[in-house]
Amino acid sequence: MTTDFSQFNLHPQLVQAVTTCGYSVPMPIQTSIIPLMMEGYDVIGQAQTGTGKTAAFALPILHNLQPKTKHIQSLVLAPTRELALQVAEAITEYGAFQKVRVLAIYGGQSYVNQINQLKQGVDIVVGTPGRLLDLIRKKVLDIQHIHTLIIDEADEMLSMGFIEDIETILAETPTERQTALFSATMPPEIRKLAKSFMRDAHWVSIQPEQVSGETIQQRYYLIHKSDKLAALTRLFEAEDISRALIFVRTRVGSGDLANDLTTRGYPAEALNGDLSQDTRERIMNRFRQNQLKVLVATDVAARGLDIDDISHVINYDIPDDVEVYVHRIGRTGRAGKSGIAISLLSPNEKRRFRQIELFTRQTIQRAALPSEQDILARREGQLVQQLSTWLQRGRCRRERELVETLLQEGHDVMDIAAAAIKLARADEKQRPLLPLQEVREKDVAQPARGHKLPRFQETKGDDNRMSKANNYLHEADMVRLNLNLGKKHGIRPKDIVGAIAYHADIPGHVIGKILIQEKSSQIDVPEKYVHQVLNNTKKVLFRRQAVIIQPV
Repeated sequence: MTTDFSQFNLHPQLVQAVTTCGYSVPMPIQTSIIPLMMEGYDVIGQAQTGTGKTAAFALPILHNLQPKTKHIQSLVLAPTRELALQVAEAITEYGAFQKVRVLAIYGGQSYVNQINQLKQGVDIVVGTPGRLLDLIRKKVLDIQHIHTLIIDEADEMLSMGFIEDIETILAETPTERQTALFSATMPPEIRKLAKSFMRDAHWVSIQPEQVSGETIQQRYYLIHKSDKLAALTRLFEAEDISRALIFVRTRVGSGDLANDLTTRGYPAEALNGDLSQDTRERIMNRFRQNQLKVLVATDVAARGLDIDDISHVINYDIPDDVEVYVHRIGRTGRAGKSGIAISLLSPNEKRRFRQIELFTRQTIQRAALPSEQDILARREGQLVQQLSTWLQRGRCRRERELVETLLQEGHDVMDIAAAAIKLARADEKQRPLLPLQEVREKDVAQPARGHKLPRFQETKGDDNRMSKANNYLHEADMVRLNLNLGKKHGIRPKDIVGAIAYHADIPGHVIGKILIQEKSSQIDVPEKYVHQVLNNTKKVLFRRQAVIIQPV
């Protein structure tokens, strides 16, 4: 069996292009998605950025491309300008030997340029919903003849409020089109969108990024929310940071934190959706070229950020989604290098952080922030080291002349040295050490009485683990079903919940305990939903293997 891209029977030009790009072995999502799309099926891919999904949908699109057509053949919807550009560039690279015409459409650029390119003829359009809708309404973008539609990062578009725009755009496309939807998570709104606009879609789930304990050192600091800036500036003093990426929750927060750091002597730039594309690219280039050491970003704005030598990822705000945490810290510790992931927790975030530990199956160590004495000692140690270096170099001829002049004026040599050192330390005034409040045990949020945190349970004498216990349902009302896939197939509790909830059209939270064994799994489903589950999950695929669900 071949393991390169020739196994998919793609046009030789495409195989040549991906080989030229340096790809030899297909990634799991490509192995699953490409054959399905080549056969014309609608596809739902649950996968994150970085799993190779762009090639998974781009290669089938390019394989089916009809030369010399006058209409747009494929449309890709993306949540951000950065991702739209990234996808358009990737498709252009894969289609390098086909002379494919690809256009990225997004806000912040001239309408005139985009309209002129559309009039000249385009095969594939990659764009953000807002600008696409503007051009459709201006009647300069015609998508009524496309044969393939891709919805990329669907959950991000949901969080950005684009779902209504997407539905409007979808209504302009032909009903007989092929549709592929990709999303890291599958909230109810995304499942509803897929059910409304897709036909018998095949579902494919790819394992999320795994946290590498070997390359990423993780730790957290427990502090009051009002002390996060004080804690961060102390860490900047104590850590050897070559390049740091700081994550915050909001656009406003990114700008405020970047300004606060800069005024305290730590130059930083904000990366958020308010920036023009030109400004964003300038900031990114400065960061890549080490002219800028600190970026403060939102999750959406950091999409498409791909830099191998980030020394520190700092969670200034803890994400709501545990997989977002994994995706964030995966930006350090790359290419065989070590990295550090730091999280700043306020007491009421401790319980949410426990869920991250359970998901990653790692215990993340709590660390103590450096004290004021520690920081002052470090500053003085660095200054002494710098002075020793210059003394060893002996390149201070002009400075010695100035010292001699001061000696002739009657000053003491010790006083001269002390004054010079004081001048050298003047910039420390820009870096005041802000006080920190002590976090007491009673400040830490405790679980409400009778409520248990989600936990993974191990079956005695076996390595199989139970998914999160559902504490809101009575097991007496549940029916246990058997699933023909298990640990050896790479299936996870989230895969099972996502597939059953989507295809059976039931809320994911009602699904009870899940026991994953080596070759099979058991799922507890409320008795009233059993009929729906058994009747509506007959066409479910997991990595191209049929999922069979039966009563135990």
